[in-house]
Amino acid sequence: MGSRLFGTDGVRGRANADLTPELALGVAVAAAHVLAERDATRRPVAVVGRDPRASGEMLEAAVVAGLASAGADVLRAGVVPTPAVAHLVAETGADLGVMLSASHNPMPDNGIKLFASGGHKLPDDVEDAIESAVGKPWDRPTGADIGRVHDFPDAAEKYLAHLLGTISQPLSGLRVVVDCANGAASTLAPEAYRRAGAEVIAINAEPDGLNINDRCGSTYLEPLREAVVAHQADVGIAHDGDADRCLAVAADGSDVDGDQIMAVLALAAKEAGTLTNNTLVATVMSNLGLHHAMRDHGISLITTAVGDRYVLDELRAKGLALGGEQSGHVVMPAYATTGDGILTALHLLAQVAATGRPLAELASVVRRLPQVLVNVAVADKRAAVSAPEVVAAVAEAEAELGDSGRILLRPSGTEQLVRVMVEAATEDQANAVAGRIAETVSAASPA
Repeated sequence: MGSRLFGTDGVRGRANADLTPELALGVAVAAAHVLAERDATRRPVAVVGRDPRASGEMLEAAVVAGLASAGADVLRAGVVPTPAVAHLVAETGADLGVMLSASHNPMPDNGIKLFASGGHKLPDDVEDAIESAVGKPWDRPTGADIGRVHDFPDAAEKYLAHLLGTISQPLSGLRVVVDCANGAASTLAPEAYRRAGAEVIAINAEPDGLNINDRCGSTYLEPLREAVVAHQADVGIAHDGDADRCLAVAADGSDVDGDQIMAVLALAAKEAGTLTNNTLVATVMSNLGLHHAMRDHGISLITTAVGDRYVLDELRAKGLALGGEQSGHVVMPAYATTGDGILTALHLLAQVAATGRPLAELASVVRRLPQVLVNVAVADKRAAVSAPEVVAAVAEAEAELGDSGRILLRPSGTEQLVRVMVEAATEDQANAVAGRIAETVSAASPA
C-alpha cells in the first residue's frame, strides 16, 4: 500500500503513544469528510463500536468528538464485535462506521477500522484520501449544525438477531466450549450459540479492559483444547479480541484451522447448491492440502494476496459465496460484508449438527501438509526475490516437490525480509528445501 497511516486493516499502533487521541480525532474528522455524502436533506450518520480494551474508552471519546465536530450524528454501539459495526452500518443506512480494536494484538495496542456505507471495508484510494485529509483546514459547523451523539442500546441485540437468522439447523445436542479471548464477543458469542440450541461453556469471557487476548483466544488455543477435553465437548470455538476470526478444536483436542473450516463450509454449500460457480477464495498462505481437497471435490480455488481485504475484493468482483484465510477470517457475502467469527462458528456448528458427524471427521477432508516458514534478512527484498539464482533454486525445488509440495517467496510488507514458505510431504523435506532456498536468498542480497 502507498499509505503510511493505514496498514492492512486500518490504523493500528500502541494506544496513547502511536495511536493518540489527537490522531484518532483527526482520522475521525477526515473520515467524516471523505465518507459522509452530504446532502441538504439530512446529516451524515456514523456507527461507532469498540472492543473492551482499556484504551478504547479514551479513543472512543476522541472519535465521537471528531465525528460530531465534523457535523456527523453518532450512534454509539459500545462494546461489540467488528462485524457487528459493519452489519449495523448497513442495517441503519449509516454513512460510515468506526471500530476501535487491535483485533488479536496485545492489550497495549489499539486500532481504528473504518467502514463505508453498506458496511464495506475501504479500498486503498479511499484510505489514501482520508490520510491526506487528516489535519487539513476545514470549515467547522456551529450551533445546530454540530453532530449529536446517541447511544445505540439495542445494537448487540440487532446483530444477534441477524446472526441467528442465517441458520435454520438447531444446534441442540451439541456441547460447545467457546473461548472469547476476554474480548468483544464475551457476552454475544455464548448467547448466540445458546439461543441456537447448543449447551455452552464459556471461557475467557470476563473482560476487565486489560486481559484481552492474554494467553487465550484464537492465537493461543491451549486453554480451549484443555477445556474441550475436560468438559467432553463436541466442539471448541476460539475467537480473537474483536471476534472477526473463528478457529475450532475437535472433541479429541485437535486443532481445526481456517483452511479446514472453509473446506467444511465449501462442501456443505456445494451440496446445498449455494457455492457460486463451485468456487472458493483463499490467500496464497492457505495450505496445499486445501487445494488438493477442493480439487478432489470439484471445487475451484482462487488465491489472493495475504489479507482478508483482498479475499473480500475477489468475492465482490466475481460475485462468489465463500472465502477466507487460514487464520480464521471467513467471509460469507450472503450474510456479511466482512469476516465474522460468530457467523462462521454458527454455520460450522450447524454442519456438525446436521450431519451428526464429529468435527474431526468433517475436517479430515483437508490433509494439511507440513509447512515451514523462514524469514531471511536481506539488503533489498525485491531484488533478492527476483535474483536469477533465487528463481533457479525455486524452480529446481518445485520440480523436486512436484504436486506434493509448494514454495512461496514473499517480500515482507514492513521490513527488509524475504519470507520463504515451503510445504512438502514431510517436515524433514520441507525444512531441507526451505533451508536451501533461504541460503540462496541470503547470498543473493546479503543483509
